[in-house]
Amino acid sequence: MPAGCRRPSRPRSTPEAGGVDWARYAETWPNAEHSAFAQARPHRWHVQALGPAAAPVLLLLHGAGGATHSWRDLAPLLARRWRVVAPDLPGHGFTRLGALQRSSLDLMAADLETLLEKRGERPAAIVGHSAGGALALRMAQIAGSPPAAVVGINAALDNFDGAAGFLFPMMAKALALNPLVAPTMARLAQPNTVQRLIEGTGSRLDDLGLALYRACVSDARHVDGTLTMMAQWRLDRLRAALSRTAVPTLLLAAEGDRAVSPETSERAARKMPRAEAVTLPGVGHLAHEEAPEEVAARVDAFLKRHL
Repeated sequence: MPAGCRRPSRPRSTPEAGGVDWARYAETWPNAEHSAFAQARPHRWHVQALGPAAAPVLLLLHGAGGATHSWRDLAPLLARRWRVVAPDLPGHGFTRLGALQRSSLDLMAADLETLLEKRGERPAAIVGHSAGGALALRMAQIAGSPPAAVVGINAALDNFDGAAGFLFPMMAKALALNPLVAPTMARLAQPNTVQRLIEGTGSRLDDLGLALYRACVSDARHVDGTLTMMAQWRLDRLRAALSRTAVPTLLLAAEGDRAVSPETSERAARKMPRAEAVTLPGVGHLAHEEAPEEVAARVDAFLKRHL
C-alpha cells in the first residue's frame, strides 16, 4: 500500500481477518483508526464508525467490488455533522462471509439490520453507492426500523435486460462455485488493468484510489465475495415496490457514468412519491471519490431538509 494512505493515530491489535487480510493493511487502510470488527450472524463484519457519538446515525453502503475505502474522503466530511457508520458488505473488503447463500439483496438487508441492532445503532438515513444504493432503498422498504431518508449515488436500480438478466447471474454463480476462478482473476489484476476498469466507468482516480481498488481486486476472497453477490443479484421486488416507497430519497447521478446511466436515477425518481434526481457534471460512476466535497454538500443539504 502506498505511503500516501492514512495511518491510524495509535497502534492497533489485529482482529480475526475478514475477507482481505486485515493484518496486512491495519496500519495503512484509510480511516483504519475508526475500524472495528463484530460478529453478527452469520458474518464477521468490518465496520468503520466516526463522528459525534450522539449525532444521528448515517449508514454508508459501498457498491459491489468496493469496500470502506470508497468512503475514505466523503466519510470524514459527513462525520462533522453525523455519526457515520460504514461496514464492508458480506464477502467484501475485510468482512468475512459467513454463509454463501446470504448475499441477495433482501438477505443482506436483513443481516445489516442484525449487525446494527447488535451495535445499538438505528440509522436516521442511509447513503448507498451503486449496488449499495439499491440495498439502501431495499432496507427502507423492508427493514423493521426503516431510515427517514435515503441517498443513492449512481444507484444501480436496473436489472440486466433480456437474456442477460438470466445469463449474467447464472454465469456469476458458475464462476463463484469454481474454486479456481477467484484466484485466477485476482492474479490478473495488474495496475493498468485496474486503471482501465475504473476509467471504463467514466471515473478518474488518483494513485491512492487506484491502489486501494487494486488491493481489493488482487485478493481472491474479495473477488469471490463479489462474484457471490452478483450471482444472487435480483432487483424485481425492489423495483416493484418503488411506487410505494415513500421515504424521502435523493438520487445523485453522474453525467459521465458509463456503468449506471443517469436515466436510471431519473426513471426511478419518477416512480417514487418523494424522490428527486440530480445529475452531477464532470464525474463518473465513482463520483463520491472524485468530488467528495460536492457530494457531501448535496447529502448534507438534503438530510437537513428531511431529518
